[in-house]
Amino acid sequence: MTADLNVMCEDLRLESGAGKIFVRRWTPAAMAADAVPIVLFHDSLGCVELWRDFPQRLSHACGRVVIAYDRLGFGQSDPYSGDWSADFIRDEAVRFFPILQRGCRFTDFIAFGHSVGGAMAAVCASIYRQSCRGLMTVAAQAFVEDKVLAGIRAAQQDFAKPGHLDRLRKYHGDKTEWVLSAWVDTWHSAEFAPWTIEATADQIRCPLWAVHGEMDEFGSLLHPQRYAKLTAGDGQEHILHNCHHVPHREVPEQLTQLVQSFIAYIQSR
Repeated sequence: MTADLNVMCEDLRLESGAGKIFVRRWTPAAMAADAVPIVLFHDSLGCVELWRDFPQRLSHACGRVVIAYDRLGFGQSDPYSGDWSADFIRDEAVRFFPILQRGCRFTDFIAFGHSVGGAMAAVCASIYRQSCRGLMTVAAQAFVEDKVLAGIRAAQQDFAKPGHLDRLRKYHGDKTEWVLSAWVDTWHSAEFAPWTIEATADQIRCPLWAVHGEMDEFGSLLHPQRYAKLTAGDGQEHILHNCHHVPHREVPEQLTQLVQSFIAYIQSR
């Protein structure tokens, strides 16, 4: 355990029945009243380490526990065994999120998801609607758009250059080729082509803020529009100017302040 910004950090490994899942939990020294945890869902190439220092800064600023985990097959979690399914987004919420709840001993939560993690967070908010206090999606895709596929192809070409895959290998080790293939092959597959967030997540009853960079190379501004419409009249779009696909690295202070405003909005209802 380490301390930084008056935040304690603890690592856990939870048994899922299909392999162990790596979890990191940040706990602030000063806890806000009624402080349900914020749960982070990472992107298609992501993991706990790639959130960098954003979770601990978020924990400190918001005065609440922040929980992030590596999906099975990613980061420090065990390899993913079996066939990869085009239903992986809903499958994550149904199969693995309850394990995280039990292992970290929480019921109510605020869901925060980046990129495809935003879709997973949305499904969790819809399935566990009695427990989810709020949902924030960041750079989340809502459907298979040409711009998304073009961005993935450009990234694939970049990783094909000598030495570039080592950037991923630092975080995913021997699982790196699987991580990249799962992303590229799934989004370009005929089976996944009809996917939409509306067909994957039921209506969401909690407040939802859909955050998107105006220069996001992996999705147009149609995506936050569609997320905001998932709620029963309590969805908002927040567009970050001069920002691309990774706001928690590009504009971390601005994003943290936005989360603080979102929590204040939840508490004011």
